[in-house]
Amino acid sequence: MSDTPRAMIYGANGYTGRLIARHAVQCGLKPTLAGRNHDAIRRLADELGCPAVGFGLENPTQIAEQLNGYKAVLHCAGPFSRTARPMMDACLMTRTDYLDITGEIEVILAAADRTERARDVGVALLPAVGFDVVPSDCLAAMLAEKLPGARVLQLAFTSSGGLSVGTAKTMIESFPQGGRARIDGVIRSVPTAWKTMQIPFRHKTLLGMTIPWGDVASAYYSTGIPNIEVYTATPPKQVARLRRLRFLLPILAFKPLQRLVKWQIGRSVTGPDDKELATGSSSLWGRVSDDQGRSVAATLETLSGYRLTALTAVAALQRVLAGAVPRGFSTAAQAFGREFILEFPQTDIVWTETTA
Repeated sequence: MSDTPRAMIYGANGYTGRLIARHAVQCGLKPTLAGRNHDAIRRLADELGCPAVGFGLENPTQIAEQLNGYKAVLHCAGPFSRTARPMMDACLMTRTDYLDITGEIEVILAAADRTERARDVGVALLPAVGFDVVPSDCLAAMLAEKLPGARVLQLAFTSSGGLSVGTAKTMIESFPQGGRARIDGVIRSVPTAWKTMQIPFRHKTLLGMTIPWGDVASAYYSTGIPNIEVYTATPPKQVARLRRLRFLLPILAFKPLQRLVKWQIGRSVTGPDDKELATGSSSLWGRVSDDQGRSVAATLETLSGYRLTALTAVAALQRVLAGAVPRGFSTAAQAFGREFILEFPQTDIVWTETTA
């Protein structure tokens, strides 16, 4: 084995995994590409000049056999609610640093629950190093710095371009669970489209509805703020439709129906094309408030979600390989600093409102 720290990208044959693998090679890395579909992984590995290995994620002990000798694994195979825990546990067995690109609340909480074990064995656990939730996590941390003692954090985003197959399937799995928000320090279940508000993004005000985004979990660790809501820009007709159909959403938990919907997604969803990746953008807004009526707000502009994910995930992997991250669980803002997001192209923050 080479003395150079070794990295594995698992799920490299998925839409986002391919973007990440290609960018990693462009940055001078030569990661091992891995996944369940060995033939697809081999074709991509041959194209990029990387090693390849195929294995599943059913058993942490068997996963650990594949991870021996690796410094870090960047996990890109969702839905992470099913795949992240066995990969994390295998990483703890082999003392392999763990990163993923999840936006799922339960996965972030699972990493946080393992922080003491990770510290004991000297492993970094860094979930959500992609668009979910690097820009919003850094924005939250920058806002919190401006208003110490803030009690409420509201975040919102909108992004151009379509969805990948993996993202669409993850959304289908999450629909039956309804919404989530952090209330007085506790993550609570709330109805789908629980709240709406007009979001003053930098270039346009749009209606937003609450969603169970990863910041409901991660931003609490980054800021200590006990009340957190996350919104996404949503057309009014779609909000109304979701509210009317709330009572039907639990039906999607029925496994045969879920498999059918996922099969249809696999046939019809392709993800943003090269033009959409290159020209797309993302807009974020955030506001913190305290009990004295003071508030601070800002907007953040950055790249399209999938393009940004490739950049932030590889940058995070490079820092992990260099040993420049804390042991145990960390959010992106904790591990890399609250201004980490500002290191990337076409990204800037504008402070829009301060109420004394």
